[in-house]
Order: sequence, then C-alpha cells, then structure tokens
Amino acid sequence: MNASQTQDEAAFTLLVERHRRELQVHCYRMLGSFEESEDLVQETFLRAWRRRETYEARSTIRAWLYRIATNACLDTLSKRSRPALSPGEVPWLEPYPDRLLDEAAASGDDPEAVVAARETIELAFMVAIQHLPPRQRAVLILRDVLRWPASDTASLLDVSVTAANSALQRARATLKQELPERRLEWAPQQQTAAERALVQRYIDASERNDAQALVAMLHEDARFSMPPEPGLYVGRETIRAFWTEGGVGSAAFGDIRCVLTSANRQPAVANYQRLPGASEFRALALDVVRVEDGAVVEIVAFMPGVFRSFGLPATL
Repeated sequence: MNASQTQDEAAFTLLVERHRRELQVHCYRMLGSFEESEDLVQETFLRAWRRRETYEARSTIRAWLYRIATNACLDTLSKRSRPALSPGEVPWLEPYPDRLLDEAAASGDDPEAVVAARETIELAFMVAIQHLPPRQRAVLILRDVLRWPASDTASLLDVSVTAANSALQRARATLKQELPERRLEWAPQQQTAAERALVQRYIDASERNDAQALVAMLHEDARFSMPPEPGLYVGRETIRAFWTEGGVGSAAFGDIRCVLTSANRQPAVANYQRLPGASEFRALALDVVRVEDGAVVEIVAFMPGVFRSFGLPATL
C-alpha cells in the first residue's frame, strides 16, 4: 500500500475488499454469529481506513487486517454480557453457508490457512471454541487455525510469547474437554456416497413426517439442539421423546418439504412446513447434520431467520 493509495478511498477499498470473506470467517470463529461477523468486517474496514497511516510495510495488508479484526472482535466481546454456557450449548450460534466459505477459500493468500479453514469450521468445533475465554479463543485461532507464529500472536495481543504459549496450552486443553468424544480429530472427512445416501434418507423420512424412520437413523448417543432455545438432548430415546412431544409424526404437524444445502462443511436440510388447511409451505428450521459411521450423530436445528443468509426463500 503506497502513499497515494492510503489517501484514495476507492483504491483503499479495492485493496481490502479482496479479504472480506476470509476476515468474515475469522470474525465468525471469534463470535459464533454469522450476522455479527458481517458487522465486524465492516467495523474492521472502518478502523483500517481511519488508521491507514499506521500501516507499516513490514507486514502484509492481510496480516494488518487480521490484527484489526481480532482486536475489534475482542473489543466487542469485552462489552458483551453473555450467560455461562452449559456443555455443548451456544445459544447465539448461527450456521455459516458453504457457498460463502468457498468464496473465502478462493480469496485466501495462504494455502495452509485455506486448508485449516476447511478443517476448523464445523459446528462441533465452533461450539467448543465459544467455551474459551475471548483471548484464549483468539490465541487458538491465530496459532492453530491461521498458523501465525507465536511472536506475531503475542505482538497482536500485546503479551509476551510465554504468555501467548501458556494461553494456547490452556485453550487446547479446554477444547479437548468440550469437543464430543468422537470429534477429537478436527478435520471432517470427505463425505462418502453412503453418507450422502443417509442424508437423502433423512430428507425422505422428513417429507413423509415419519418420526420412527428419523429416529432409526440416529446414533444411540446422538445429540440434538435448537439454538437459541436452551437445551441439549442427548441419546436416541431422549430425542425421540422431544420430537414426539413437539408433534413430529402426527397429522397435526402437517406436511414437510425439504431443500438440501450445506453449512459449516456439513450437509444441511432446510425444512418447510405446511400446516393442515394452509396453502403454502413456510420456513420451519435448518437442520445441520453430522454423519459418522453410518448414523446421524448430531443435528443442530436453526430458526428460519437464518434462511436469508443461505439464499433460501421464506415460503415454497
């Protein structure tokens, strides 16, 4: 970035905009909210423009923007009062559309960072890191996701390298406790034909309103949650009872139509419901599904407000 570019707002915007998507993914990891991540990217660009004179060519524009974005997120988190989290629950969690993750991957300058971005965006990881204190979360993301050196991470957070390394070790220990037992390996495997077939069976059973078939696909210790609603339902029978109480499988539940999409590098099913007597299907919930060893091991169901970010209509 030369002197003329720092004074030319259009040229400055062109320089920073190419990093928008990957910065949004970074802010999403820090905050857990897709909507807030959009706002924080805008805040990052505003701060960058106001502080453009402070940019030093010793680092890349990308690194400089990550520094600003991280501090903007930490500032936001420091002003926010959020309740203590129960294991496996993050009420403010929102899904991230894969089509935007693809854009982030295409815009990245660092191939290693792009690969790591694919490995550390699934919902189990997102839930786990939201249980970390903000500065530990920042250290973990900078070191283990973005692969920043310890010295650069310490400089960004204005702490010693020893303190940054200590925070990283504490973060890794907490992460191991918070991740589901089967997900201690962060990298999701490439979806197989069998897994795709299982997701299609999940869609077929949903559209038949067949609660018994849906329950039969669940692992015996499957997990189900519905952010921002409280509650984590663990175990096939516990989930079956919750679904039955909510009317799934009954005539009163009406008809269901599904649209397949993807979020956080996982299959996602957008459910539309037509109640008895209604003329159209209305957005009901977006189920982000995790499949392992031939069974559904987790479903995170999001409210219809998230449909917009996936480009999904409100009605069918």
